[in-house]
Amino acid sequence: MLGLMSALGQGVKQDYAAALAWYRKAADQGSASAQSDLGSMYDQGFGVKQDYAAAMGWYRKAADQGFAGAEYNVGLMYANGKGVPKDARTAVTWFHKAAARGDAAAQVNLGLMYAKGEGVPQDFTAAVTWYRQAAEKGNPDAQYNLGAVYASGKGVPRDDVTALMWLNLAASAGNQDALEEGYAIERRMSPAQIAEARKLAQAWKPRAN
Repeated sequence: MLGLMSALGQGVKQDYAAALAWYRKAADQGSASAQSDLGSMYDQGFGVKQDYAAAMGWYRKAADQGFAGAEYNVGLMYANGKGVPKDARTAVTWFHKAAARGDAAAQVNLGLMYAKGEGVPQDFTAAVTWYRQAAEKGNPDAQYNLGAVYASGKGVPRDDVTALMWLNLAASAGNQDALEEGYAIERRMSPAQIAEARKLAQAWKPRAN
């Protein structure tokens, strides 16, 4: 917590060097969250020279303890080829681990991998399943992607009302792409359909993890 407070400047002056020192103390004692945070410091170059290999090393220590955020980051490193050779199949494996623990970012990325056919056979139905899990928790990226597939009819029957509901939810959280896509599909919808989509969005509540 001292490391986190130093990194964020909460209650103390923001000091990445101090954050790094505190994270390292906890990480060396086996704290998975500290190991993951230390990986992020190296990944982003906060308080230390950016070093993807070092980031990957710390992420793996945390991931091997079952820390979902680190499992997601290991997957992301493989997906982007940072610190390791790019490997979509291995990325999918790690995204599955984190997604199964409820990590919304991993669920979104897993949905994208299935939608694009990267590391797995292309499967829009599987993509929708993963988007939905994250969208129902309130993840705006997942809500946008889910809205987009309902608008296109990939993996689900096309449904403009449901599409606009999810796009409106994503847009209300600041997703500009969702706002623009929502405007686009409104052009083919009736006023009654638009009103129904807005009503559904207003009534929607996130699902507890």
